[in-house]
Order: sequence, then structure tokens, then C-alpha cells
Amino acid sequence: MLDFEKAGGLIPAVIQDNQTGQVLMLGYMNQEALEKTRQQGLVTFFSRSKNRLWTKGETSGHTLQVVSIAQDCDADSLLIKVTPTGPTCHTGSTSCFGEEETANRARAIQFIAQLEQVIQERKANPVEGSYTNFLFEKGVNKIAQKVGEEAVETVIDAVAGKQDTMKGEAADLLYHLLVLLAATGLELKDVVSVLQERHQKK
Repeated sequence: MLDFEKAGGLIPAVIQDNQTGQVLMLGYMNQEALEKTRQQGLVTFFSRSKNRLWTKGETSGHTLQVVSIAQDCDADSLLIKVTPTGPTCHTGSTSCFGEEETANRARAIQFIAQLEQVIQERKANPVEGSYTNFLFEKGVNKIAQKVGEEAVETVIDAVAGKQDTMKGEAADLLYHLLVLLAATGLELKDVVSVLQERHQKK
């Protein structure tokens, strides 16, 4: 049971992006706000300035959709993981704590993990017409050839200073590398562990 009385009827609720792990904001809830949050699946706070319940996004439309709710060991605060539908901060920033660049990098990394998951799923459960499955059917040699081709094209654009087209070539390179890893029984985490080990030695 949550201890609402310890802080005079309100408990702090830390709001965290479920995908990126970024802390988005801190708000306060009373018992009624928590119940409404659970029932509607949208984060609702108790506004101390307005002295009423306030559902995040009720005017801006930038709601916080609840993924999970957990209480701390003292039962006097909450961690709520959410899926935001827009910027959380009233300034237009993703988070009330800033760190926009960090959040953007986290989203990029999260997408790569999702892409790898899709590739692994295609390997386990082929889908007709899927280019990824076409590559798996051709085998490691063909996939390795594609990695080499995309690497060369990326290098050519880099040397020529063609950033616009280089982004596309680098995306092709990264995708085909993920497919090659899957085809050879490796995962991205295996590569990352090598980088981490090397980094620790520096």
C-alpha cells in the first residue's frame, strides 16, 4: 500500500519514457489521481497550483500513455513508464530535464535494436516477399557481398563529401551488416561487448 500520508496526501511520480529510458518529468499524485491514471491509462497528476486533478496533455494533446507503474521500496513514490504522444515539457522539449541530444541518440539506438529484432524474427519465421528473407535464402556469401558493396559506396560518398547520399548508403550498410550477423549466428550485443572490452582497456 502506498503511504500518501507521509507527504501530506501527495506522492512524487517520476515519469520515464519506456523506450528510451529518459526521465521526462516529475509530478505529484494523490490517491484519486493515481486511480484515474490506472483506470484511463493516461497519467493524471494533482496540480498543486490549480488545486485539482490534471491529466497531462488535456490542453496540449501531448498525453502520457501508461506502460507500467511501480512503487519504490518505502512505498512513498512512483516510477511510471510511459509512451509520450508529443513533447512532455511546456517549453516544447522532450523532457523537463533537457538532454535533447542524449534522448535523440537513445531513440536511434533503440530503433537499431528493434530493427535487429525484426531481422531475427524474419530468420525464424520467413515472410513471403521479404527482402530480408531473400538475403537469408541466398546465404552468407551473398549477404557478405552486399555488405562489401554498401561499404564501398559509403566510403565513396564520404570521400566525395556527399553527406546526403552517404546517409542512405550508411543505412544500407548497417542494415546488411545486421543481416550478416544474424546469418552467422551473431547478435549486435556480441559486437558491442567487444567494443566495451576494448574501451575498458584504454
